[in-house]
Amino acid sequence: MHFLWPQQLWLLLLLPLLVLLYLLLLRRKKKLAVRYASLAIVKEALGRGPGLRRHIPPVLFLLALAAMLLAAARPVATITLPSTQQTIILAMDVSGSMRATDVQPNRLVAAQNAAKAFLGDLPRDVKVGIVAFAGSAQVAQLATVNREDLITAIDRFQMQRGTATGNAIVMSLATLFPDDGHIDLQLMQNNRDRMRGMAIDAEKKEKEKKPFTPVPPGSYTSAAIIMLTDGQRTTGVDPMEATKLAAERGVRVYTVGIGTVDGETIGFEGWSMRVRLDEETLKQIAQKTGAEYFYAGTAQDLKKVYETLSTRLTVEKKETEVSGLLALLAAALAVLSAGLSVLWFNRIL
Repeated sequence: MHFLWPQQLWLLLLLPLLVLLYLLLLRRKKKLAVRYASLAIVKEALGRGPGLRRHIPPVLFLLALAAMLLAAARPVATITLPSTQQTIILAMDVSGSMRATDVQPNRLVAAQNAAKAFLGDLPRDVKVGIVAFAGSAQVAQLATVNREDLITAIDRFQMQRGTATGNAIVMSLATLFPDDGHIDLQLMQNNRDRMRGMAIDAEKKEKEKKPFTPVPPGSYTSAAIIMLTDGQRTTGVDPMEATKLAAERGVRVYTVGIGTVDGETIGFEGWSMRVRLDEETLKQIAQKTGAEYFYAGTAQDLKKVYETLSTRLTVEKKETEVSGLLALLAAALAVLSAGLSVLWFNRIL
C-alpha cells in the first residue's frame, strides 16, 4: 500500500495527544470525585460499575479518527476486482501435427474440448473471437457473446499444413483493432511483392495511417489473446515482429504449448513430418506482452490451463484508491462509538 498524499500522515501525530488528553480528563475526574464526603455519593457520581466499558466508546472514536486521517492521505492498495476484459481472441493451431495422439484422443480434439469448456466458464457478457491458423491464419468467428456460434466455429476446424504463429497474432490484433492501419498482415508477409510493385501503395497507406503512440505492455485491459500451438513456426510473419505489435498496443498474449517438447515424427497418408514445440518462443511472446506461458502435456493439463486462464481473465489485481472504504469504516466506528455511549451512559462520549 502507498499513499497519494503521504504528507497528510503527519496528522496521525494528533492521536497520541488525544490519548494523553483523555488520560488527563480521567485523572481530573478522579480528583474531583475524592472531594465528596460520602463514598456512596462518589459511586453514584461515577456510575454503577462501568469498569472497562467506559473506555470502549472513546477507543472506537479514536479508531474512527485514525481511519479518517488515513483516508485523507488517499491510500492506494492492490486488490482483486472483477476484470474489465470484454473481448478474448482464441488463436488455435489447426496444423497437421495436431492429429498426433500423444494427447488423447488427439491434440486437436483435446484442444477443441478444452476451448468449449473454457467458453462455458466465462461470463456471458465477455465477447470471444476465434482465429484458426496453420500455414496461414483466418478468422473462424468474429468476436461475439453467442456461445453456440463459437462452438460451431470450433467444430468446423480443418487441419492444414504449416505453422504461422506470427500470422495468428497479427490476425488476432487485426480482429481486435480493425481500424488500426498499422496492422496489415498482407504488407508484413509479402515483402517481395512489395519490393516489386507495392512500394507506391505502401507509401500511400503510410500517409493515410493515423499517428500511433505505443503504450506499456499489458496495459490494455479490454482484450486479450490466447494462442494455442503444438509446433514451431515454419512460415509466415516473424512471431517476434508480431509480438512487438501486440506489446505496443498493451495486449497480453497468453501462450499455451501442447504436445511433445523434444520433438516427434508424425506420419499421415504417406507423408511424415517432424514437429517440435518451440517453448522458448512461446515464453518470449508471453513475457514481452505481460502475459504467461502454459504447457499442457495431456488433455487434463490442457483443461486445467483453460480453467486457470478463465480465472485470470475474469478477475484481475489492480491498484485502486481505497479512501472511500476507510471513510466508510470511520463513519461506522463513529456511529458505533456514539451508540454505545448513549446506550450505556445516556450521553455521547
